[in-house]
Amino acid sequence: MTTHPLKIRSIDAVAVSVPMNRPLGTSAQSIRSASLLLLTLQTDDGICGRSYAFCYLESVARSLEVIVRDLSDFLAGHELAPVELSESVARYFKLTGLYGPLRMVASAIDGAAWDALSVCAGVPLAVYLGGSIRPIRAYNSNGLGLMPADQAADQAEELVSAGFSAVKMRLGRTRFADDLIALRAVRKRLADDIAIMVDFNQALSFAAAMEYCPQLDGEGVYWIEEPIRHDDFEHLAMIASATKTPLQLGENLVGLPPVFDSLKVDASDYLMFDVDRIGGVSGWRLASGVAAAAGRPVSSHLFPEISAHLLAATPTRHWLEYVDWANLLLEEPLRISDGNAMLSDRAGNGIVWDQDAVKRCQLL
Repeated sequence: MTTHPLKIRSIDAVAVSVPMNRPLGTSAQSIRSASLLLLTLQTDDGICGRSYAFCYLESVARSLEVIVRDLSDFLAGHELAPVELSESVARYFKLTGLYGPLRMVASAIDGAAWDALSVCAGVPLAVYLGGSIRPIRAYNSNGLGLMPADQAADQAEELVSAGFSAVKMRLGRTRFADDLIALRAVRKRLADDIAIMVDFNQALSFAAAMEYCPQLDGEGVYWIEEPIRHDDFEHLAMIASATKTPLQLGENLVGLPPVFDSLKVDASDYLMFDVDRIGGVSGWRLASGVAAAAGRPVSSHLFPEISAHLLAATPTRHWLEYVDWANLLLEEPLRISDGNAMLSDRAGNGIVWDQDAVKRCQLL
């Protein structure tokens, strides 16, 4: 363990495309491969911190490689202090604005910085953040897209066969009646104690949501996620008031201001943070504190390897969204047992790249 401040030597980025075991069809888009940007931050002491961004499109992942390369030159020699580092990155992007893919880069760098610091301290990230190594309950989100009812029921059985006690199902078909048919087929196939979360991916209009969401009451749904545009907080509050099933919101909230705005009007019963959008580990810590003050349970969106550590240090921890998209690239993928993510006692966030796998998936 070093006794002097760590300083950044370099930040490397590799764009990859990882085939998904189960293509994901949502109301917004059908995704068959995960386009990721893998970050490795190296310090002058040889300590590495790692994280990644989910870029959705291969073209975005490729373009961010160049941006990280230039940013690495700018940050070389900077002390590895996340608050000051975030301020430096924000200054670098002052003219462009820190939005969209650039926000992903900033969040990934923040995540890598926290990883390096906890590696230097010789403790898991969860412990470094004030939490402990504990099982984190997880739901399986690998699939259950917009597919015919019988296929959805078959896939739901496959997802819980891995030991999960909850799954996420996408809704938003052209006809809501078809959503109900598929949901009922899945609910009938699964045991009563298996939770089903449903996600509209912002597919509905306000009028449609006011009609459809209350119809999900009594259908065995655990939560309803993003029925309408994610930032239409006043209308979301009206939907939440009209619906007995809890509403989930948050994966698209960027930074703290929209978290505050959503809470002011009670736009949702639960909150869900995305490491890329909320501002990395630093942003998550702030947002989870706000959620705790408001008494809102906090779940994660994607990035299960890092999010499991963050939830372990979150006072109102709720559910981890589990996807296996990065597993192929990792020396030690996150382990799931009895429906829980099992954190290892390895220092840092546990991410170590399998370099051979990375080379096979690299975008050229």
